[in-house]
Amino acid sequence: MPPLTQSSSFSSNTGLSSENGTNNEETQVSSESPKFFFQEKFAKLGVKGNFMPLAAQPVNVNLADWLAHQTVENYRIILHLVCVIQETDLNTGKPICNPDSCPKMTAGPHLYTWMDNKGREIPVTAAQYISLVQRWLNGKIHDPKAFPTDTLTGSATAYPSGDPSTPINEKPIAAGPTNLKAPLSTLAGRDWLGKSVGFPEKFLYDCTTCFRQIFRVYAHLYHSHWVDPFWHLSGQNNVEGWTDLNSCFVHFCTVAKLYGLLSDKDTAPMQPLIDIWIANGSIPADAAKGACSVGPPLPPQEAR
Repeated sequence: MPPLTQSSSFSSNTGLSSENGTNNEETQVSSESPKFFFQEKFAKLGVKGNFMPLAAQPVNVNLADWLAHQTVENYRIILHLVCVIQETDLNTGKPICNPDSCPKMTAGPHLYTWMDNKGREIPVTAAQYISLVQRWLNGKIHDPKAFPTDTLTGSATAYPSGDPSTPINEKPIAAGPTNLKAPLSTLAGRDWLGKSVGFPEKFLYDCTTCFRQIFRVYAHLYHSHWVDPFWHLSGQNNVEGWTDLNSCFVHFCTVAKLYGLLSDKDTAPMQPLIDIWIANGSIPADAAKGACSVGPPLPPQEAR
């Protein structure tokens, strides 16, 4: 195993807001040189090819439904990986990720702090942060108001007059007075991703927040646990070893890049590895340039 070095730094202050208490911030805590998992020889995957077939939206599947599926699927995958660092170390009798080994939620020089609904920072260990993320994500994806599972059959309040998604057999609803020079999108009523299939107006915001939190867990796994346990597991027929970690993460990144669910600022802690995958085609060009980007989501206060 090559000598362990540290990751490059950046300055940022990023806040996330949610009624469920997922507010948190990211700050720079130190300046370090790149870690060796940012080297191309450690960027190989446990599978061949790329994950574009799993990321691309299928024909006849609504984009909101597809993004909801991708959110749930990537949450399922990260839960599986988190279980690895929650295993008890027989030498210490503690989980691999514990308050002594990871007193803060970091990704190299990047510190993530949890904040309550009043904007107050709560000091938490990495294990506590990940547990809070698990609890929030689990609650979000199982909330039928946030991630509806029933097909929208069409109701009088769902289709304002002029909405192109109005079923043929539905009686259009008269819209209120408006300026005839207004754009068609305005004449058709307020629109958002997933409206026609029953998703709430803040669905895209919730979706990007889910992806941002999952990314932070991945970043911690790499910066704090790539060696222990993932490198060491590679000697055991590579069961859940570092190439499998890479495969899961490149799948996640392909989806996030393709639909524009994360900003460059979000991905900065892992950007050197992402750049390698873009250069060697593990993240295809269409995904890298955000060919299917859904655009920035409305913040909660603007989504009604």
